[in-house]
Amino acid sequence: MLTTLKRIVQEMIQIPELDQALFRLASRVKQTMRVDSCSIYLADEEHHVFILKATDGLHPDAVEFVRIGFAEGLIGLVGQREEPLNIENAHNHPRFKHYPEVKEENYNAFLGTPIIHQRRVLGVITMQQQAMRRFSENEEAFLVTLAAQLALEITNADIRGALSHSSGVGVLPRQKNVRGIAGSQGLAVGIGCSNDSSISLRNYVVKRCVDKDHEIHRYRRGVELTRKHVDDLSSRLDSAIPDDVKSIFQLYHQLLDANSLGREVEAKIREGWDAGSSLKMVVEDYATRFQNMDDPYMQERAIDIVDLSNRILLNILSDDDGKMPAARDVTQPSILVAEEVSASMLAEFPRAYLMGIISIRGSNNSHAAILARAMGIPAVMGCQNISPALINGKELLLDGYSGEVIISPESSIRAEFIQLIEEEETLAERIDAEASLACETQDGCSISLFVNAGLSADIETTQYANAQGIGLYRTEIPFMLRERFPSEQEQVELYRQILMASPEQSITMRTLDVGGDKPLPYFPINEENPFLGWRGIRLTLDHPDIFLVQIRAMLRASIGLTNLKIMLPMISSVGEVEDAARLIEQAYLEISDEVSDSDVILQKPKLGIMLEVPSVLYQLPQLAKLVDFFSVGSNDLTQYLLAVDRNNARVASLYNSYHPAVLSALYDIVRQSNANKIPVTVCGEIAGEPGGAILLMGMGYRKLSMNAHNLRKINWVIRNVSLDEAKALLAKTLTASSHEEVFNHINHYLEHRGLGGLVRAGS
Repeated sequence: MLTTLKRIVQEMIQIPELDQALFRLASRVKQTMRVDSCSIYLADEEHHVFILKATDGLHPDAVEFVRIGFAEGLIGLVGQREEPLNIENAHNHPRFKHYPEVKEENYNAFLGTPIIHQRRVLGVITMQQQAMRRFSENEEAFLVTLAAQLALEITNADIRGALSHSSGVGVLPRQKNVRGIAGSQGLAVGIGCSNDSSISLRNYVVKRCVDKDHEIHRYRRGVELTRKHVDDLSSRLDSAIPDDVKSIFQLYHQLLDANSLGREVEAKIREGWDAGSSLKMVVEDYATRFQNMDDPYMQERAIDIVDLSNRILLNILSDDDGKMPAARDVTQPSILVAEEVSASMLAEFPRAYLMGIISIRGSNNSHAAILARAMGIPAVMGCQNISPALINGKELLLDGYSGEVIISPESSIRAEFIQLIEEEETLAERIDAEASLACETQDGCSISLFVNAGLSADIETTQYANAQGIGLYRTEIPFMLRERFPSEQEQVELYRQILMASPEQSITMRTLDVGGDKPLPYFPINEENPFLGWRGIRLTLDHPDIFLVQIRAMLRASIGLTNLKIMLPMISSVGEVEDAARLIEQAYLEISDEVSDSDVILQKPKLGIMLEVPSVLYQLPQLAKLVDFFSVGSNDLTQYLLAVDRNNARVASLYNSYHPAVLSALYDIVRQSNANKIPVTVCGEIAGEPGGAILLMGMGYRKLSMNAHNLRKINWVIRNVSLDEAKALLAKTLTASSHEEVFNHINHYLEHRGLGGLVRAGS
């Protein structure tokens, strides 16, 4: 069954237009399952109907004509129930409705299953037979499995059809809205810019063309350039390769013959596809045929065909000298698009033209999203149904509040979007005007704001004039950017620079926190579940050599200064703190012995721990006796409390720091900390969000640490609310049953106070 399914879906994928692909699918299912009819209906949500899009067995004139209401007939029942419907005699079913146009009077047996993607019913696929019988469990399983595969392809094909087929010269682009995950708040307008320069049939996006003769010329020139290259390669290696390898070159020459691939590729061009698209369609069809053969040797030839065709594609896209065009220099407002946005991509992109970020993978708390928030750049994550190549070069509107991306927008939509951006700029000016004022509520409650630093390679200490220090310095970034562990002296120089930048302000340095989503390239950790594995303090305690070098470097960097604090990540037990404290004491004694000048100060730094593993919530009194402060890492705490991988786009909707359970845990932490008379800070992303800051203040937190970009905004928010109102809002949210209800309370309060522009588009 699995092999058959793969072949059917593969055939469908290779057909660039969805309507044709669905007809092929219906025909193949009918043939494979030996039924009398197979039909596919797709949902039209605007008109609340299922439209017959393809059939092999019903009357062909009914396609696109028959429309079945969401609450009508057996098709509507399958969509409503969202589960398969297997009936021996469809005509006797109370929901059966006769549609004369489809000519299904002779069909009795009916099996229908919904096509569902991300909880949305996209359509229904059916099999029918004249005989009165129930379809078998195997037949039902086949159709259900096929529907699951079909759902993803329909979603992808819909987007490809809207975007790629409008790429031809003289064809107006069609607006398409794509939903992702809100990664960083803000609005952006720009041209999609993908830095994925790899060229292959696999990632080539099919396009229509206007000038067919020109495309045929491009194809023939590409083949000729490839022929010369293969001839040169073959002649150079002729005496050095065995006969079985020479046969591959013979295959290449046969494929390059005009009567082989050429005839079929040029036929596709005459159908209106450009040279690259035509090559892609023909070659992928050939490759599939070879892969489906039983002979292993012939299966391997599929690789040779694709390899040769990638060479042809490269030459089709090259200039007359056989050189690829240079990478496009960004000279206009652009939105960076990538499968997964990395820090190096952001570093290389001209900052003046970087308006926004779209990452195909990732969630709202993946590293790329946190980095985007730190830079103040709107971002949308987890746009899984598009590829960077599809939106490269197209105008994009990016809404970092809702997670929506509008591709090739209509002029009226674009004008409304620009208006919202102007309103945001006006609000930003109001916030900047009060940036130097004290962070104090309207009823006199003072809040200390700190900055989370170390996300990028740059020293961020110049960016937080309004902060009272660094609440979290991520020391792992210098480790991640090197090809080896940094030496003690290299670490000393970096830490000294940070401590000296603000000698009067406290600087909290977190010890090495790698593993999970932060691997070291030279220290690979391969685990099935890295977030519950060897990471944070677990790794460094197992490698005291690494831990001691880092602690020694911190202490040496702090000589003559009094502003260093050390914080331990991923603590899950009292024993880990005791072990780490012993190593820190050892390093302190070593450095004390090395300091010869009695006038030089080497102050023993305060020690704190990250509260991010749920187990420590039940050991706070014992831990309070061992450390000087707590710091809540709400990102990981949320992840572990809710059992949701925060980097997994598929479950991103379940990850939310405003979940009532997370809020209750945060409230309990601050009450226990106060009872044990130990200072506590929140350094997770929730601290830098307007609603989050208000709730945390209502709970009793008086120290918040966030990315530098959010400092002014949070300062302005706190200055425009009162502590009593924050406590009243907290009381409502703690009794909520879902994070949606919590958001409703927060948004209603912010709108009432005239602060709604902080959590949505506009002012």
